[in-house]
Amino acid sequence: MRKHSLIAVAVTLFSAGCTLQPHYERPAAPVAATFPSSGVYATQPTASGAASAHGQAAADIGWREFFADPRLQRIIEIALANNRDLRVAVLNVDQARAQYRIARAELFPAIDAKGGKSVTRTPKDFSQFGQTISEQYTVGLEASWELDFWGRVRSLKDQALEQYLSTAQARKAAEIALVSQVADQYLQMLSVDDLLKVTEDTLKTAQSSYDITKLKFDNGTGSELDVRQAETVLEAARANQQAQARARAQAENALVLLIGEPLPADLPTGRPLDDQGLLTDIPAGLPSDLLTRRPDIMEAEASLLAANANIGAARAAFLPKITLTGSGGTTSLTLDGLFKPGSATWNFAPQITLPIFEGGQNLANLDLAHVQKNIGIAKYEKAIQSAFREVADGLAARSTYDEQIAALERNTFAQQRTLDLSQLRYQNGVDSYLQVLTAQTNLYSAQQLLIDARAARLANLVDLYTALGGGWLQHTGETPRPADAPVDYQAAQATVPASASKAAPAKAASAS
Repeated sequence: MRKHSLIAVAVTLFSAGCTLQPHYERPAAPVAATFPSSGVYATQPTASGAASAHGQAAADIGWREFFADPRLQRIIEIALANNRDLRVAVLNVDQARAQYRIARAELFPAIDAKGGKSVTRTPKDFSQFGQTISEQYTVGLEASWELDFWGRVRSLKDQALEQYLSTAQARKAAEIALVSQVADQYLQMLSVDDLLKVTEDTLKTAQSSYDITKLKFDNGTGSELDVRQAETVLEAARANQQAQARARAQAENALVLLIGEPLPADLPTGRPLDDQGLLTDIPAGLPSDLLTRRPDIMEAEASLLAANANIGAARAAFLPKITLTGSGGTTSLTLDGLFKPGSATWNFAPQITLPIFEGGQNLANLDLAHVQKNIGIAKYEKAIQSAFREVADGLAARSTYDEQIAALERNTFAQQRTLDLSQLRYQNGVDSYLQVLTAQTNLYSAQQLLIDARAARLANLVDLYTALGGGWLQHTGETPRPADAPVDYQAAQATVPASASKAAPAKAASAS
């Protein structure tokens, strides 16, 4: 009865215990209240045709709605199922969850069943009745429990929880980044394909020009200078073709690494580079929105909260540590007497430990905890600043690419007309062949610049979509998954998206 009373008192004291964690206040965002909107940012594109975000935030737009290319959609789906870095991120969440459960278990009493036998030899001169060998059998339960008056164990539990949540956000950030990386690499492949096509057309034209000038030279009506000038264009195009073929193979290898398996032969037919149909009018919102849209920012804040909780544990280390230990069971000199009346035994041993001299260890641990929190604050603020910069850069690029591409298209048209007119003037004997070669080289350069700008514009739209927090949802309108809940995209694809692409149940519930 006395033991139960002591336990009840301990539970009351424990429930009334305090915590020494500092009060957490979210650091102010070290960025402007709004994104830039004047000058280079002033002209943002509107929806093109039926492709419109309809005012929805990027985080609410599914990647299947953002990417209209069915081939790209299938490749992203494969990557989300097979990418090894993403698998590691998922396993890191499982690891952090287990570490949190270990820390949480320290809040509860540890109870062990114990049975044993001891054999003791006593010198004959000290033994009774001449019996030098004695045996003792014990069976019972042992329990120990630290009374967390100062919140040390709870602070360590909170630290482990925040580290787990930080790891979960890192896993979410890894998935969003993977979607962006796959899309960027796919668009890079398409741009190289277009460059190869332009180079192939240039090669045909250059080969034809070279054959004509060579024929004239062989017949004595042309000069060797015309032949060599035609040859320079031809060989330059051949060199570019080899470089582009190499870039195409390497781009595909990079994509294969991202998706975690060779490109399947049964992929859907894709769209050309200039008809990807990406959403161009996603609203930027406010910088404060990034705090809830960007998992990397939430990851940094969770790490900061973990460092804040660790200060509570470091402070509690200066105060007394109270532990209750006890055991109860039966003891007998013979095995068959363990459970006979009168064999019961119990022991209750509360213990208090007060640190007096630790060589400065506790003070150093507290200083370390404060430094780690300051580091966490700096990382959190840097995450916000980096996110702000990425969005601002994306908005500046989105505002200028359309006009740049329109100018490059006009330039390409002008270069094509220049080549046509130069060929006509050369055929009529007005200009030298050098004018034709110059026009041909300029047209080739203009075509490459146009393709590069189109690819860069699409990459900018993809990067801005992810910078604003998009890429976590598969379909617009579905319930967002918790950060620690991966989803089987291959299984989800076999169902109706509107009803069956719901989020996986939150594993976080099992850790709370």
